[in-house]
Amino acid sequence: MSDTPARRATATADDARDARAGDGLVRAGGIVFLVGALATLATITPLFIGADPLPTAAYAVSMLMGAGFAIAGAGVLRSIAVQRRQARSAATGSRPAA
Repeated sequence: MSDTPARRATATADDARDARAGDGLVRAGGIVFLVGALATLATITPLFIGADPLPTAAYAVSMLMGAGFAIAGAGVLRSIAVQRRQARSAATGSRPAA
């Protein structure tokens, strides 16, 4: 295949998309983690000030902290996989299969 300007533009767009492969998961995981962290603070505060504890649902929301960490970790692993694939294809001189 010839290296036309249209092909180079497509390759550049694909590289930019692949470079951001796990960014969305990392951002979403960070948001979910923060929601869980705030819920954790809200559930332990009544225990320190001597108030009545919050309902069980509030403790369940606290588990989002771990879920957010797992989502962000999945995003990091996805980014690593894309970068390894790009490095491997650059070493062999071919484009990775989509």
